[in-house]
Amino acid sequence: MSAVTEAVSKTPAGPPEPPPPGPGPRQRRAGVQHLAGWLFSTPFLVLFAVFMALPIIATLVMSFTDFGLRNVTDPFSAEFIGFENYTKLFRDEKFLTALFNTGYFVVVGVPLTIAAGLVVAVLLNNGIDRMRTFFRIGFYAPVVTSIVAIAVVWRFVLDPADGLVAGVAAELGMTSPDFLGSETLAMPSLIVMAVWRNLGTVMVLFIAGLQAIPAEVREAARLDGAGMWQEFRSITVPLLRPTLLYATVITSIGYLNVFEEPFVMTNGGPSDSTLTVSLHMYREGFNFFHMGYASAMAYVLFVVIMGITVLQLRLLKDNTR
Repeated sequence: MSAVTEAVSKTPAGPPEPPPPGPGPRQRRAGVQHLAGWLFSTPFLVLFAVFMALPIIATLVMSFTDFGLRNVTDPFSAEFIGFENYTKLFRDEKFLTALFNTGYFVVVGVPLTIAAGLVVAVLLNNGIDRMRTFFRIGFYAPVVTSIVAIAVVWRFVLDPADGLVAGVAAELGMTSPDFLGSETLAMPSLIVMAVWRNLGTVMVLFIAGLQAIPAEVREAARLDGAGMWQEFRSITVPLLRPTLLYATVITSIGYLNVFEEPFVMTNGGPSDSTLTVSLHMYREGFNFFHMGYASAMAYVLFVVIMGITVLQLRLLKDNTR
């Protein structure tokens, strides 16, 4: 055995292995493109980090402190108080009222917006031939109009003394109710305005979904004797489920963040009947400078939005395949 080992050890080694080949032209070109992509993305990444990522992280840290007006000049003087802001939220009657009002706004407003947008989209896609472009622009115009301008106009329209509704009611020998001054009617009035304003976005989404449905499917259903309602229920709605999911999610997120409508039209009144979480958060943060408390409120709203979004995705996931 030792003789064999010695013979093997004396066997001359073969030629050295050549070094691994360097990157070819294709690899070098891919590397240059990769580097160019990062260079072009750098301005956005810097802006995102400065104006989005860092504030999000700072807000999260702030929600665990008592950051207030006295800490503006020296942010690091704020004291860490743990989950005190979060536990305080659910003992705050105003926050619970705002949470209920926001939920009411979403539960009523989202289905109305989706239903109205679907009806208008079906009519514009099938039922109206003349001036179709004019109607589409007309329904979409409020979406691109300033929400503050719209809120101011609606506030004058609903004015119980000199508003448009009051004028029409007077011509009919009736008295216009104080829509924005009534605890019962204020929130429904805001919902009607929000549905009217956001109708155009949902309409455009549904029109795109309707135009993506193959005409052969509709023709086959009609040849089988399906009526308009059967075609809508059995073909249009099932094939629109991906669009329905997307429209529901983005509308729900927008309504959960509702702020401008109550801020401009009612300022949260009367008697906090239109106070929303975003408006309450704005007051606590920028009126009373309870920034730590307002930050905790923002993250609670974030968790609520994420939970509702995940729930909607799970409920409609199997139906969108």
